[in-house]
Order: sequence, then structure tokens, then C-alpha cells
Amino acid sequence: MKKTLVALSVLAAGSAQAGIELYNQNDVTVNMGGDIEVVYNQGKAEDAELTQEIQDADVSFDVRYAINDELQFGGFWQINDVAMDKDGENAGDVYVALYSDTVGSFKVGRLCTVLDDAGIGSDYQFGITTFFQGEDMYCADEVIRWDIDKENFYAAAAIAQDKNGNTGLNNDSTYFDGKIGYRVADFDFTALVGLGEVGGDLPTSTKHDETLWSAQVRYNGIDNLGLAAAYYSMDNDTDTTNTMALAATYQLDLLALAAGYSLSSHDDDAIDDLNTWYVNAGYTVAPNTTAYVEVGGDDADKTQTGFAIGVKAAF
Repeated sequence: MKKTLVALSVLAAGSAQAGIELYNQNDVTVNMGGDIEVVYNQGKAEDAELTQEIQDADVSFDVRYAINDELQFGGFWQINDVAMDKDGENAGDVYVALYSDTVGSFKVGRLCTVLDDAGIGSDYQFGITTFFQGEDMYCADEVIRWDIDKENFYAAAAIAQDKNGNTGLNNDSTYFDGKIGYRVADFDFTALVGLGEVGGDLPTSTKHDETLWSAQVRYNGIDNLGLAAAYYSMDNDTDTTNTMALAATYQLDLLALAAGYSLSSHDDDAIDDLNTWYVNAGYTVAPNTTAYVEVGGDDADKTQTGFAIGVKAAF
């Protein structure tokens, strides 16, 4: 999932529970899940053409063993891009986990850290700007993650290293991120932070400290309307990028309409501000199945308005 200060797509990354129960006996459960997405996409790069893309074709299994009424031990594995030629790059989430009703879940293995879930909005392809850089550092082989959700209060924390040398970290660094949130009335408030030394994994990249934080609020007090706002800040030693983002989603029976806008500015005057936007419509054609159309763009040089029409489904 390469992210370069660009859109945060609607991601389905290794959920804790799959969608179809295959087995449930003797304190053992086996669930199977998956998702698929096919889209005709004309990207925002200048002169980009409309092409067909299979963006998801994933299958996952979630096996859990009840230790007692309080604890479960489990294993989760996911195969990404089934039946697609990815030159062996079909690895999805793979981890073992301990689940507790009281203290939450602890996962160890290959999975995404907390900041991979840091976006707002209901975009499909183009989205609005967050603070992600061009390093695939939020999903890695060597991650430990904790999550807890107690109705009003929720929190998560993760730590990652890169001794295997396959993400944007380096062999000597440890990356940490976390979030804390609270739901009250019709509001949902979230604060996120991440920090670590990144880069240096390739001869062309330089090691540098990176600090990221975000404050987000969501409001659902108006019938069928969801509103969200976020502020993102990323400091990578040489430049600080600040982004303000707004998003709205309106649900009309089976039809969902959504839009978003963001403005990013830099401490480095040599880097231009960036305005990013999207508008889309999605129609639920079957349970967990959406057909959608989306346009989006930004004011960067050598870009055009992007267009996408596609279908996504999950089970």
C-alpha cells in the first residue's frame, strides 16, 4: 500500500472477524472472509487512460480457540490477489492473537499498524490527502498490535521493526503508533500519533526521524448524514506538512453520496500547497456489494481529473 501524501482509499485490511462461519463446535470457530473489486480507472496523472484493474481479490481465514469464558487464542491468515499474477507478492495479513473481553486483543505477526486506519471520508479511488509518505511502513512482517473498544472509549497501539528489510523502516529502527478515541452523543473524537526512524532501507533513501499526529472528529447527529473533519501533521526533519480535511456522506436508501476536500501546506516555501477533492456515488446492489462512480482531482502540475467506475463486494 504505497501512500505518497495522496488519497487514502477505502481499505479492507485483515478484519478481526471474517464473514462466513465454516465451523463452530467444541469451543473452536473457523470463519472465512474475502473481498473483490474490479474497476475501470482513469488516474489523475496527465494523459492517463481508462484501464481495467482488479484491485482486490482476497481470501482470509480466522480460527479461534476458546481458552475460557474470558480468553480466546486465534490465528488469522489472508491471501491477497488470488488468481492474479503478482510475482509472488500475494502476502496478506498473517498473525496469531489473544482476544480478551476485558483488555482487548493482542496480535503478533504480519499486519498493519494503527496509522493505516487514519483517514476520514468515503472515497473509493482518489480520496483526500492525509500524511502518508512514499514508504510502505504501516503494514509489515514484524508487528505487535493491541486494540480495545469499550463502547464509548477505544484505543490501539502498535510497534513495528524491520529486521527483514522489506518496508520503509531500516534494520536499526523501531516504529510506534497509536490512537485514543471517545464517543459521546453524536460525536466521535480520535487522536493519533506515530513516530520512528524511517528510510535508509535503500541506497537512494536517507535515514530520518518522522513524527506524525492527527486530530479527527466525526458527527452523525443529522439523519442519513455523516460529517467528518481532520487535521494531519507530518514532520520528517526537513519539512513539516500540515493538512486540513473535510468529508461528508449522505445515505439515501440504497444510494450513498460522498464528497471530500483537503488543503496541504508546507514549511518549505519551495513546495506548493496542494488542494485535493473527490465526489462519488455508490449504490448497494446486493448485501455488502456496491457499484460506484467517482471523480477526483488536485491542483498539482501535470494532472487531470480522475474518473473511476467499478464494483466492490465483501463476504
